[in-house]
Amino acid sequence: MKKAGILMIIGSLLLLGLFKFPLWNIMLGAPQYPDPLGMNIYINGIEGVKEFDIQNIDNLNHYIGMKTIPKNHEMWEFEVFPKVILGMVILGVLLGIIGFLGKISYKWFLGWLILMSVLGILGMYDFNLWLIDYGSNLDPNAIMKYTQPDGSPMTYKPPLIGYQKMLNFDVDSWPAMGGYMMFAGMALVFVSFFVGKSEYKSLKDR
Repeated sequence: MKKAGILMIIGSLLLLGLFKFPLWNIMLGAPQYPDPLGMNIYINGIEGVKEFDIQNIDNLNHYIGMKTIPKNHEMWEFEVFPKVILGMVILGVLLGIIGFLGKISYKWFLGWLILMSVLGILGMYDFNLWLIDYGSNLDPNAIMKYTQPDGSPMTYKPPLIGYQKMLNFDVDSWPAMGGYMMFAGMALVFVSFFVGKSEYKSLKDR
């Protein structure tokens, strides 16, 4: 399974892009902000797209009672996620090397992909819970209070993915470079499973 092993190794190593590039990006644009404000979400913290974006977003959020954007040490996820990703990279590379040597079945590659997918889904679920808390757990003493047509307090949860209009802000939430590298790596591992299956069948038919 030489080709499959190489694809498995490359796919796993692409996850290392998450240590350099942001996983997710959220942008906020409005008439008074022709140059949108933005947050880049990494596996180990949150940074502004531009130098003062986080400060400006926090200032805006203060008026409607939203909490400040958490510092890196204030969320356990930023401690755990890098370790999980590094562990998956090491595991994937080891499986790729052992598969290259023909010592394990190609089915192990699928097992890695399933595990990575489950971890990714759990990570997205956790991220969505944070967005819900961030957008709905408001200070009752906020300077500005907006309500829904039925009189209930308005919430300001950014979309998990996609576009949403909030007051006069256009909010976009999409994967960033690190996220795309992760998806590409997982796609390569998916391909490696079928390549490994094909290589195994060829050897068996000889």
